[in-house]
Amino acid sequence: MFKKEVYTERRNNLKAKMSGGIAFFPGHSESPMNAPANTFHFRQNSSFLYYFGLDFPDIAGVVDLDSGESIVFGDDVTMDDIIWMGPQPSMKERCAEVGVTDSRTYSELFNYIKKAVDAGRKIHFLPQYRADNKILMEALTGIRAAEINRYQSVELIKAVVAQRSIKDEYEIEELKKAAATGYNMHVTAMKMAMPGVWEQKIAGTIEGIAVAGGGMLSFPVILSQNGQTLHNHDHSQTLKEDRLMLTDAGAETGMHYASDFTRTVPVGGKFSDRQRDIYNIVLAANNKATSMAKPGIPYFDVHVEAAKVLASGLKDLGIMKGNPEEAARTGAYALFQPHGLGHMMGLDVHDMEDIGENYVGYDDEIKRSEIFGLAGLRLGRKLQPGFVLTNEPGCYFIPELIDKWESEKKFADFINYDKVKEYIDFGGIRLEDDLLITDNGAELIGDRIPISVEDVEKTMNES
Repeated sequence: MFKKEVYTERRNNLKAKMSGGIAFFPGHSESPMNAPANTFHFRQNSSFLYYFGLDFPDIAGVVDLDSGESIVFGDDVTMDDIIWMGPQPSMKERCAEVGVTDSRTYSELFNYIKKAVDAGRKIHFLPQYRADNKILMEALTGIRAAEINRYQSVELIKAVVAQRSIKDEYEIEELKKAAATGYNMHVTAMKMAMPGVWEQKIAGTIEGIAVAGGGMLSFPVILSQNGQTLHNHDHSQTLKEDRLMLTDAGAETGMHYASDFTRTVPVGGKFSDRQRDIYNIVLAANNKATSMAKPGIPYFDVHVEAAKVLASGLKDLGIMKGNPEEAARTGAYALFQPHGLGHMMGLDVHDMEDIGENYVGYDDEIKRSEIFGLAGLRLGRKLQPGFVLTNEPGCYFIPELIDKWESEKKFADFINYDKVKEYIDFGGIRLEDDLLITDNGAELIGDRIPISVEDVEKTMNES
């Protein structure tokens, strides 16, 4: 964890942003895999980690927004726990490490919340996404678990988003560690992408690199020669010559900060002319986005410019036609890139998505588009120094979507469907980097994973 002053300052800043009442942060409990004693790898709630830093189950935190007092509720381990887990610090000792002097047993949480409710105090809480915490909230507040998120605190959501969006120097160092592990994962995947190799062997190998890096995956590995399926977790196929392998993967550090990179490589280590043409269009869109990203620029505008690069490049190949800028603004390009350019990243790979994507990626000034493709953009608001985000343009040939649009004669003024059909077996390409917004622009987090055609081929063909 970070030094205790970091967590104390975060809680004090939260208090300064709020009007009063109590901010309640339930931590996570263990989640059984197939029996109570056989659990999935524990992952603490990210907002709890941000304010309290304690990475173990069955605890909860409170910030009294009127007095400024912070309290952690949790129990010391029993002798049975020690037998299985070994000796553990006391709750008082653990809380002192994060600047909390008031440690109480977990059962006291119920009386504490009841007294606050009886006194008419506002209980602020974030949206809950785990069933056990919804049930806990019902027990604490009397609000039915199924209805609990109707009572989420928008004031707290906005305050948390404002804080967690800006990464401090300690967080940036953790993100660089995650990027270093991600680099190793992707270079390894590149070198393994040879004909006859089972996709699962590569996916399992790079998952091991994430775990060996001290943390875990930041999300389940996406790796497939069927890259036209955006989140393809099926690793059952054997790689074939003349196909492309798309790998979207990242690691968490031991403190749960994430990386998220995507590379697409030619199976066997040599791009065909057709693959190279599409690849370089996507790379140009990626580089354009990085060059544009800076404080004060809406990421929506960066997305549109990257889409214009995509449409222009596809026009040069005869796949699209018409005005590239209009194709970008109307969503005609989205046949080839139906997702957004990127998202916020930090303690979560899609940072704070659990508390409301529209609060994280949009604001009162910039609202989410309803146009297909543009609507898929998770981050549209103006960039600020300290933002960490992904830059991930792509180009995909999705047979089912192509057939649907052609049957509807959709955007026929922009799309040469006869030419598109020549690429029906192409698959997909995505190229993703992680960016830190600085005072003057954007910089890559960590070393850039090989991305030019020349560097990818060179890396793949090294012994």
